[in-house]
Amino acid sequence: MVDKLSEITRSDPVSLPTSHGVGANNIDRFLAQCRPETPCLVIDLDIVRAQYHALRAVFPNARIFYAVKANPAAEVIAALAELGCNFDLASAGEIHRCQALGIGAERLSFGNTIKREAEVTDAHARGIDLFAFDSIAELEKLSRAAPGARVYCRLLVGGRGAEWPLSRKFGCAPDMAIDLLLHARTLRLRPVGVSFHIGSQQTDPQQWSPAVADAARVFRACARSGLDLDLLNVGGGFPAHYRTPVPSIAAYAEAIDSALAAHFRAARPPLLVEPGRHLVGHAGILRSQVLLIARKAHDAARRWVYIDAGRYNGLPETSGERIHYRFRTPHDGGACEDAIVAGPTCDSTDVIYQYADCRLALDLAIGDPLDFLSAGAYTASYASVEFNGFPPLRTYCI
Repeated sequence: MVDKLSEITRSDPVSLPTSHGVGANNIDRFLAQCRPETPCLVIDLDIVRAQYHALRAVFPNARIFYAVKANPAAEVIAALAELGCNFDLASAGEIHRCQALGIGAERLSFGNTIKREAEVTDAHARGIDLFAFDSIAELEKLSRAAPGARVYCRLLVGGRGAEWPLSRKFGCAPDMAIDLLLHARTLRLRPVGVSFHIGSQQTDPQQWSPAVADAARVFRACARSGLDLDLLNVGGGFPAHYRTPVPSIAAYAEAIDSALAAHFRAARPPLLVEPGRHLVGHAGILRSQVLLIARKAHDAARRWVYIDAGRYNGLPETSGERIHYRFRTPHDGGACEDAIVAGPTCDSTDVIYQYADCRLALDLAIGDPLDFLSAGAYTASYASVEFNGFPPLRTYCI
């Protein structure tokens, strides 16, 4: 297997035999037996499937659209497709990847509100019939490139409670959304509903309530003007488990259900959810290797630990130290000392954690592995293309 690994194209996801067993130790068995070159991301597809089943159990009546951007590995997409999942797409590249796997256009949504018109034309020609927008210019673009398509308007909402906020750049005010949805009818489009996203890695389930209230106001205003909407997309934001404990997925489902009951009452619309991180985050381990351990002065209190993964090849969500991954090393359990962890490039911003609590074993040595746990989301899909000559993060799906 090690010889075969050396022949793998480093930027492509790789399927490997599942003879290593199943369960939490699946990735560890693979790492021990195959010893892939680092840095690399290893995804356990059994965990992806288990996460999907758990999500389906608490949202039994919702349509689930996986946010492909979280981890676009073909094996991940195929595993979810087999379970009946739908897919939220951000670009022509993601559309082509899904359709190359035989996923029907009726299971795809072009959810990016900033689309190239030629890509809209291509998507519509491929049979995709569901598009997001949040401005008059995007709506007019859709009318030209995808006449007759179903469209939904993204609302501008706050991101309090989210470790990776998505506010400001996306969405429009509810009053504008009402006007745009009504205007869509005059543009040969079929306005069907609204969407919002209360931020990635959202730690507070109650943040859905004010967004659902805004959506209900839009629904009622449109109904008064003769437009009955029938889709409410409550986005993603369901968290992965990093260092800080987060509520269960059932708590999020209960909070959303309570918000729907309070603001829509008996007129609940069909629900759509767009999980990304929650489905794949826990399924992945990013393995890196320690390249150097150094102190900046004889009396320096903290070591610098340099590894072969960094801001530009797998760990961009450590920007601003927003996402706090859990570490694992061969020396856990022994004496520890606080450290600064940095990546391998010649860029001074390639520092992973400087202010977060990073206690690493005193016995940690050059050449040791350093694993980032729950790293299946927004790692390989974010990695740069050979910045400083370092290759994109390799992905292995087992």
